[in-house]
Amino acid sequence: MLGLNSTNARVRPPAVAGLFYPGEPAALRAMIGRLLARNRGAAAPAYAAKALIVPHAGLVYSGSVAASAYAQIAARRAQISRVVIIGPSHREYLRGIAVPTVDAFATPLGDIPLDLQGRDCLLRRGDVVAADSPHAQEHCIEVQLPFLQTVLDAFTLLPLLVGSASPAHVASVLDEVWGGAETLVLASSDLSHYHPYDVARQLDGQTAAAILDRQTNLTGEQACGAAPINGLLTRARQLGLVVEELDRLNSGDTSGDRSRVVGYGAYALHDA
Repeated sequence: MLGLNSTNARVRPPAVAGLFYPGEPAALRAMIGRLLARNRGAAAPAYAAKALIVPHAGLVYSGSVAASAYAQIAARRAQISRVVIIGPSHREYLRGIAVPTVDAFATPLGDIPLDLQGRDCLLRRGDVVAADSPHAQEHCIEVQLPFLQTVLDAFTLLPLLVGSASPAHVASVLDEVWGGAETLVLASSDLSHYHPYDVARQLDGQTAAAILDRQTNLTGEQACGAAPINGLLTRARQLGLVVEELDRLNSGDTSGDRSRVVGYGAYALHDA
């Protein structure tokens, strides 16, 4: 990871290490390695994904789907030096979009410095707020970080939590920090929640079709990260990006309990 500039840097500690993923570094590296290894036989993508949609449940449930997305960028580990992650605020009601004021996010694999220049740029807009409280216990960004720390070299992080925000607002904020080939944009979201297995498969199939069609009116019933996804898909429409499904299943496929499941899907967005 890139080094922090000050010994007085303020760091957000991991909130769900040992819960959503192993808290011990060696065990975490081994788990991420096993998940990524399942994709090593796949052909390298013929495109360079600019953005990904990735699930954020515990890795035992959604890790295989997430790994299918991160395998898309493994060959660009030295090229990608900034990651913008936008996800939903699960624990706190939030109007608009919030960035944290800390200098870094930590996981058992080390500290990741924040993109301070990008954060300052967003705060100057006046429609993005600085708030640590929504980020403190939020898992949707944190669970992505061990994958990124494994598949990329040094990078900075710009973490954005979305509450009540229109697709146009989210797309405008993403436009501000879109960058070039050095920047990866990631929307963190699961799909449907707590339906029987067959119902969830049907609902998630409909949601997948909407995502592939770049529809921008997903609801929270379809995806907990509907607001981030709608904003990202608005941006995809503006730029003419193609959306490709990489993998989709639900917790009934990974846990065996099919009575009340959560859906997971991974998608890559790239130039046509």
